[in-house]
Amino acid sequence: MVTPSSLSSSSTYPWKYDIFLSFRSEDTRKNFTDHLYAALVGSKINTFKDDKNLERGKDIAPEILKAIGESWGSIIVFSKGYASSSWCLDELAEIVKQRKEREHQVFPIFYYVEAFDLKHQREKAEKDVDMHEKENKDQTERWRDALSEAVGINGYTLKDQ
Repeated sequence: MVTPSSLSSSSTYPWKYDIFLSFRSEDTRKNFTDHLYAALVGSKINTFKDDKNLERGKDIAPEILKAIGESWGSIIVFSKGYASSSWCLDELAEIVKQRKEREHQVFPIFYYVEAFDLKHQREKAEKDVDMHEKENKDQTERWRDALSEAVGINGYTLKDQ
């Protein structure tokens, strides 16, 4: 079985992290994501999580984008507020870019949100992305495309669990 750790030694890419966790802090940090992170680390999966791995005194955005590029794959925890965060959408666009350029593995988790609603940007997701469009139409189109592509990946749905 191929694992991120086995790939890091045989690949042309020297992975610093096995997994990059992308999530909306306000929605899931103190519950689901903290438990997921603990389970990954407990399974000896080297996982990047922003509050654990960012160096103090460094600019956050470039460090996060760099960490995505230094990861074998990403777990994206889509939640109701995910699309309301420009930070999350920037991460998502980079994750999708890395997936296209170097087969970065992507594992979506739909946390109390429907993939269909995100893919078609219905209901709350539509309002969230529309809110960003007022600030930067070009960036918003990139985010819409990344969101649509990422939620089209077969993932895991969590509801009432």
